Amino acid sequence: MSTPWTPEPFEADDGSVPFEAFINDLSDFKFAALDAAIRVVLAERGIDLVKTEWLKALGQGLHEFRVRHDADEIARMFGHEPGELDAPPEKILLRVFVHFHGDKIVLLLGGYDKGKTPKPKRQQREIERARKLLAQFKERQRRNR
Repeated sequence: MSTPWTPEPFEADDGSVPFEAFINDLSDFKFAALDAAIRVVLAERGIDLVKTEWLKALGQGLHEFRVRHDADEIARMFGHEPGELDAPPEKILLRVFVHFHGDKIVLLLGGYDKGKTPKPKRQQREIERARKLLAQFKERQRRNR
């Protein structure tokens, strides 16, 4: 198996970390699903996920990582033992905006709970926010060269 990718939350120019704000609003059940998806799926398979249901290319280096399964389902799908989470089950429909760069780094730009707010207008607003954060990252990279 290839070397895993390293997920890194992006820190915006204003010092905020949008990905952390997103995960702080998740229930324990949804957080466990997201944590499993990042560790078991995204970190292990990285950009190769673009050919699957897990990752959608949005253009200009921005991707949407799609989480539709709970932590136990993810564990079973990828040959791991299910965990011991004592939380009421919920529908999982999470989106995380990511950018792949450098030597196996996955930049976590932010995310939202699409199941909680499925409206297309919200989705477009979240994508635009992620594009702005990615532009900040790219500008920072350009300045540091």
